[in-house]
Amino acid sequence: MNKLLIGFAVGALAGVLFAPGKGSKTRKSIARRGRELKDKFNDMVDSVSDKFESFEEQADEFAEKAKQKARSFSGEAENSSWTGETAIK
Repeated sequence: MNKLLIGFAVGALAGVLFAPGKGSKTRKSIARRGRELKDKFNDMVDSVSDKFESFEEQADEFAEKAKQKARSFSGEAENSSWTGETAIK
């Protein structure tokens, strides 16, 4: 994804630099495209960050459920009257 953004930036810059136009217009165009690229990059970072937060929440929920199940199985084993000794006899 980073290579795509870098390629986009280089292409946009090259297109602006080689296009005929006044220097002031070229500088404004470069600045505008730079802001657009920065905004797109920030949107991408926000999106990735949101996905990681969502994944973290799901992982926490999964871990909590696993702990509850482990405690449940542990409690069942402690309360069980069956032992290995009675099974061997």
